[in-house]
Parts: sequence; structure tokens; C-alpha cells
Amino acid sequence: MVFKRLMQAMGVGGPSVETVLTNPNCRPGGYLEGNVHVIGGEHPTDIEYVAVGLITRVEVESGDSEYHSDQEFHRQRLTGSFRLDPGARHDVPFRFDVPWETPITEVYGQHLHGMTMGLTTELEVARAVDKSDLDAVAVHPLPAQEKILEALLRLGFRFSRADVERGRVYGVQQELPFYQEIEFYPPSAYASGINQLELTFIANPRTLQVVLELDKRGGVFTEGHDSFGSFTVDYQTVDHTDWARELDTWLRQSASRRGLFF
Repeated sequence: MVFKRLMQAMGVGGPSVETVLTNPNCRPGGYLEGNVHVIGGEHPTDIEYVAVGLITRVEVESGDSEYHSDQEFHRQRLTGSFRLDPGARHDVPFRFDVPWETPITEVYGQHLHGMTMGLTTELEVARAVDKSDLDAVAVHPLPAQEKILEALLRLGFRFSRADVERGRVYGVQQELPFYQEIEFYPPSAYASGINQLELTFIANPRTLQVVLELDKRGGVFTEGHDSFGSFTVDYQTVDHTDWARELDTWLRQSASRRGLFF
């Protein structure tokens, strides 16, 4: 009997959990739906709660070094406590709200290199927390984000990679403790003055904040430096602007202020 209780305390013969998403595709500000299936083990179990959370990989700067950490940035408790009999099945349907600032992972059906996003399930039994493996989630851009990305592609920019960095974007109202940077290679028309272009989206229910950073080329006697710009996109009027022309104007003005010309 003592051995059996010890095995139970270690989780041996305990309940198992499986999460099934109805559709793993979503957008910022949207939702994910699915079911969590909790299966009883070899003995009666008191479940404290079942929760799900979104996790992404974040780059963290610490002194002169950098490291990556998997960070949960939004979670939702699905149940309170309940008793689970041996072999019994407890199904928990859920609808999980996706934060507006959630980084995107897919563009035009292609996965953004460098991005990780998943839904994890957490089961607490007698103060012991068990987390399931990540269920991959694909976050597609909002229509307004698609307009900006499409404009950059029309100008000839090519996707390089994306990452998520811990920190805050200066001058922008931001809820999450990190932000996404999507990096682009410049086309030949801009390559004489730009190494790369970095794009950050900060979305909310009404508007989209777009932040651009140019990594400028340095000459033999000058240092390269970055140039920042930001603007706000209104979801209601996003279709009324030629974004390729707007972005081209900003790029040329930013370069000319530093004595560079395309």
C-alpha cells in the first residue's frame, strides 16, 4: 500500500491529457477552439484545474550574451476542481482568445523561418503540474498586416527570417513583454543604402501600429546606423492607401536625410 501511494505521488498510473484543436489556424485578435480529453489513470484522482496557454520562443539579451526562452504569454483556465475515476474520460471543450499582439507565423502559406508558436495544456493534480507537449499553432496576418507585407513584396523586398525579442518598442503602446521583428532582404533598387529592413506590428482592436527599422550600410569612413519610422493603420481605411508608394516615399526620405540616395 505504501509503494502504491508512492507511485501515485510520482504520477505513475495517473491521468493522461490530450488536446485536439478544431483548427490550428488563427489570426491575432481571433480565437482557437478545441477539446481537452482527460483520461483517468489507475486510481481516483482529484484534478485541481485544467488550463491552456500560448507559448512562443523569445530572444533575451542579458549583458553581452543572448539566449532563447520559451515564454507563455497568454493562458486560460478551463475548469475548476473535479474528481476523476479510474479509466473515466472527462472532455473539456474550449474557446481560447488569441491576443491582438500575437506574433504571426505564416505568410502566404509559408512558415516564417525562426518562428515557434504552440498551445500547451496544463493539468494540476495535488499541487503537481503536468504540461503536455506543444500543439503547433499557425498565426496568419490580419488583413491590414497583409496589406503592408504585400506592399513590401511589390517593392521587391524578400523575406529573410523572423524572431521575437523581449522588450518594448519605444513610443508604442504595447501589452505583451516582447515584440516580433520580421526581417527582409532589400531589392537591388535599395541595396546601395540598406543592409536589411526590419518590420514590427503592434495590433489592437482598432488600429495597427507599424514600426520600420533600416539597417543602413556604412562606408569606408562612416559607420552604419539604424533609422526608425512608425505609422498607424486604421482598419476601416486601410484599403484606401497605396502602401507601396507610401513605403517607398518613407524609405527614400529616410535615406536622403543621411546623405544616401537610391
